[in-house]
Amino acid sequence: MASKEELEKKISAIEERMQRSDFWNDKESAQGAIRELQNLKDELEGVGKYDKGDALMTIFSGAGGDDAEDFSRILLDMYKKFFDRKGWGYTVIHKNENDHGGYRNITLEIEGKGVYGTLKNESGVHRLVRISPFNAKKLRHTSFSMVEVIPKFEKIGVIQIPPDDLRVEYSRSSGPGGQNVNKRETAVRVVHTPTNLAVHVETERSQAQNKERAISMLEAKLYKLEDEQRKAKERGMYISKTTSIEWGNQIRSYVFHPYKMVKDHRTEVEVRDVEKVLDGDIYAFIEAEKSL
Repeated sequence: MASKEELEKKISAIEERMQRSDFWNDKESAQGAIRELQNLKDELEGVGKYDKGDALMTIFSGAGGDDAEDFSRILLDMYKKFFDRKGWGYTVIHKNENDHGGYRNITLEIEGKGVYGTLKNESGVHRLVRISPFNAKKLRHTSFSMVEVIPKFEKIGVIQIPPDDLRVEYSRSSGPGGQNVNKRETAVRVVHTPTNLAVHVETERSQAQNKERAISMLEAKLYKLEDEQRKAKERGMYISKTTSIEWGNQIRSYVFHPYKMVKDHRTEVEVRDVEKVLDGDIYAFIEAEKSL
């Protein structure tokens, strides 16, 4: 990620070129320069060229067993209702579902205007406190799920990754109930060995297509990591190069017992109507998060 000084230097250079009398002699080059100028200005203003585009969201279950996997389902339903409110489309890229309808992890591709810019601050650990429906003693239980939102890259090569840094694994694509829907090993898992970041894709028709999509998603994860490291550095903080999001980084709590409230720990925004939030009304959090 470029620093503020580097961005300002690039912007000044393009603006100087635009003042020259021969700037429009090569129309295609001039239009490319104008597009680059706008992208640089957007990045300088914190918009970034990917904020306006699509995104990929993964929900991982953390500590809590069946409760955590059920919480991931609850979060998924909440986000899907929010997507519907926004008029966004979404498709499942990969999912690992348990026998109770919960998810160990699930990845969605979300399409619409400004998806990544709207959702990027949802990344982090979400915490649920409730009476467990899976415990016969009806005890209060705390569960954790982690949400990761990355931009959708349309092509691979946006971030250069040395081939030796990638480990590619193949397996059979699976359908509901664990049934194999394809006898060929078309599902692909790609691991970035320096950071241990991994992506699993099985929705495309061929192994090559799944591999290409997995690598583009991995590049987006690395982009997200670099962006977080840059922002942390600006705040005088440190983020490990091998961890994109720490499990200790709790951003929001959803409390059903002994009281009802959803609280964002970064902005201090509190909403006492929990059902309203889980019905997809997360606008109060989204708006407050824009100032982060």
